[in-house]
Amino acid sequence: MNFILVLFVLVLILLIRKILYLKKNKNNNLFKVKQKLLSKESNIQKIFSRDDERTSLDPNININIGLYDNEETINRKSNIHRARLAKFKKSKLNGEIIYVDQDQKIFKYINGKKKYI
Repeated sequence: MNFILVLFVLVLILLIRKILYLKKNKNNNLFKVKQKLLSKESNIQKIFSRDDERTSLDPNININIGLYDNEETINRKSNIHRARLAKFKKSKLNGEIIYVDQDQKIFKYINGKKKYI
């Protein structure tokens, strides 16, 4: 009889610990999502992603790659440029419009003449 009582108490303790752990874990996940939605960094990332989306949909918007841009920014801008070339066959990069012809050769117009890059 004592053995069954001890076993019952142990099972009860384990169940209570499991319930408390799950409740605590659920609250932590909820807290993390709430913090992400309210943080300034996530709002800034949303603004940049909207700007990137707007830029990728219009090949006439200039993409300016500067000397002091970090590697991540340069990669992001060059990927947008390549995607616009593939989709629209033209893209404006650093103030110059660059085109792609049927043979997938890249060129730009200088004084009205094609100059292949």
